[in-house]
Amino acid sequence: MKSHPPTLSYFSSETNVNHTMLGAILPGDSTVKLQKFPIPKPSYGEVIVQTKCSTICGSDIRCIYRKYEGSDQEAYKPGTICGHEPAGVVLECGPGTRRFKVGDRVIVYHISGCGVCHDCRKGFMISCQSNEHRKSYGFQRDGGMAPYVLADEKDLILLPQELSFADGAQIACGFGTVYEGLERIGISGNDAVLVMGLGPVGLAALQLSRALGARKLIGIDTQQHRLDLAMKLGLADHVFLAHKDNVQQVMDVTEGKGCEKAVDCSGNHVARLTCIHAARQWGKICFIGEGDSVSFDVSSSIIHPQKTIYGSWVTSIWKMEELVERIVQWGIHPEAIITDKFPLEQASDAYARMAEGQCGKVAITFE
Repeated sequence: MKSHPPTLSYFSSETNVNHTMLGAILPGDSTVKLQKFPIPKPSYGEVIVQTKCSTICGSDIRCIYRKYEGSDQEAYKPGTICGHEPAGVVLECGPGTRRFKVGDRVIVYHISGCGVCHDCRKGFMISCQSNEHRKSYGFQRDGGMAPYVLADEKDLILLPQELSFADGAQIACGFGTVYEGLERIGISGNDAVLVMGLGPVGLAALQLSRALGARKLIGIDTQQHRLDLAMKLGLADHVFLAHKDNVQQVMDVTEGKGCEKAVDCSGNHVARLTCIHAARQWGKICFIGEGDSVSFDVSSSIIHPQKTIYGSWVTSIWKMEELVERIVQWGIHPEAIITDKFPLEQASDAYARMAEGQCGKVAITFE
């Protein structure tokens, strides 16, 4: 993993005098801008989290970094501190907090919902129905690319001592999203699992599938370095470069039957078709990767071979809390797929690195 040492403090030189800090914003032109923000103060039910690690998500690149292309829940409010995958320590609690206290290590679930709609009451703040009150950290409210984050206490998940802050940042979005998808299709020791797209989300899918007991793991990607990283980390049993013969390659390593479970993390239409056709009879397929489309013959591809396709978007806060507990039990570390770490003042380099796609996960660290 490459670490890039800081060259200056990420606090404003006026932090102690004018109570300001530096935060990163995304202008939408493949650049990052650092500017001064007031250090927030917590109101009722809120806490201040001192950020220790904040990772960069592919949706930051897809929706904001290159161009403002996100809509609805993914629309970015210009001037908002970016970053929706923070982990850190509770520094201050406002009045009315009930569970978390100063000094607690925490993950911030990256959507703050209204708390009272049907989806929020199920824990799925990602699907909050309130246009007025639903706010995503790093999109419509200030996020984790700053030394302090103002968060609602209800959005926090306790981070055990066994896990690093980088582990926590990984769980905050990517690993939580993958875990939800894998739970929907169910992964066990009976399963050969195919993962299409081995970016950070695909690597997470392999790591969690391994922990859940999958008997065979197969990864496919367009880039050799991603295949090499998957093998280096011991996350896959077989890897293949994307090719027109991928379905046959999967058949060759699964006794001609195909995979019980297939997961697309790429958002590419060809990859989705590969998942469908490489899944065995009665197989289950999960689409996690966003964007694009897919076209196939429904009867021959899905109905007759008794296959099922699931879509999955992020996760619930209770499921993310469950994942934290399981990761400790499994003894795995999501930090393993982070290949590059930068200080905040090099956020421009960090986002450029992530946008290149020639890496695993990229993190901003504050330690």
